[in-house]
Amino acid sequence: MTVRRLVAIIFIFVCTSVAWAVLGGSISYRTYSGYNTLGQQVAELWGAPHTQMAPTIHLAVPGRAPIPGELESSNIQVDFHLQHRRKGLLWYATYTVAFDAMYTFRNPTAHSVTATVTFQFPSHDAIYDDFVFRVRDVDARLVEDEGGALSTSVVLAPGEVADIRLAYRSRGLDQWHYDFGEGVVPVRNFTLIANTDFGDFNFPERTVSPTAKTPTPQGWQLEWRFSNLLSDFDIGIEMPHKTNPGPMASRMSFFAPVSLLFFFTVLVVIGAVRGINLHPMHYFFLAASFFAFHLLFAYLVDHVLLEWSFVLSSLVSLALVTTYLARVVHWRFALWPAGGSQFIFLILFSSAFFLEGYTGLVVTIGAIITLAVLMHATAKVDWTEVFRERRREPKEKEKE
Repeated sequence: MTVRRLVAIIFIFVCTSVAWAVLGGSISYRTYSGYNTLGQQVAELWGAPHTQMAPTIHLAVPGRAPIPGELESSNIQVDFHLQHRRKGLLWYATYTVAFDAMYTFRNPTAHSVTATVTFQFPSHDAIYDDFVFRVRDVDARLVEDEGGALSTSVVLAPGEVADIRLAYRSRGLDQWHYDFGEGVVPVRNFTLIANTDFGDFNFPERTVSPTAKTPTPQGWQLEWRFSNLLSDFDIGIEMPHKTNPGPMASRMSFFAPVSLLFFFTVLVVIGAVRGINLHPMHYFFLAASFFAFHLLFAYLVDHVLLEWSFVLSSLVSLALVTTYLARVVHWRFALWPAGGSQFIFLILFSSAFFLEGYTGLVVTIGAIITLAVLMHATAKVDWTEVFRERRREPKEKEKE
């Protein structure tokens, strides 16, 4: 290995890194250029995120201005069924929700009042099946001047208690919220039980954690029970998301130069130890084989499942490298160290992107292990001799 060849290899590495940056940028553009449009299409086809408001109550007292009423108890059950849907290079967490609630409220005055109960739909971009909204025995009517809300009025005697029944089936996207009301509101005798058929859920910011969580054969049962709560926080559930192929392919491409750097380092060092001197053109084709993995993966995920795209791209890249080096050098060198190091630095490092939050740790551990192996393998190598420029012997003159 001469210094000129080493400079040529570095040049090939830099050019390949630029190509990966271009590929990663192009994947990001393909992924997010239509993000809002695709998200809107999913919401229109399936439903938007839901925020279910607690019913609002207004009491009309004769001779006085209307006063707000308060819920005395809330008994709610919500059932969720998750179904992921894909648009472009992104997965969306869509769900069906069955909401069933029974509320009670009281006329706290010493006069008969007309109580008006209003229900706001959790989303305007949704459909509602098996819908029920009833106060005592009075069904709701549509209120046009309140954004499509439903309203019902009943007359209550002094101290009389009335019940509110609210139930429906609908479909939503990504998150579901239950809003107690605007600002800090008192919440008394409140129970909400949510049944899911999934795990790995999350709770959005500014939401109240459940008071109890119980695993079930299908998923989880989450309970919120409060006897007398004052809070401006809501209840919320964020649906689990599948790994999005577009962002993953983009991150892999931007990270790829690290894998190639380790791979080239191993080949240069092991080649120096074993006396195998690969030409820069060999390194060019090896870099192209690494690039082929990310290029094939970026376009396979449009048509094939993420995991299968990764496996197929890995096999193709491994086959390119090992069969090529088997012809250039021999099979033993092609399988190890070339094939083995490619598997570690390209396949294993890239697979770390499937482990959210552990990618950096996996790469760091692999880098430290590689450094230790190379340090001990080359401890007694005379690097001055390895990188010494050899003079070309003059050709013998042809005999006349």
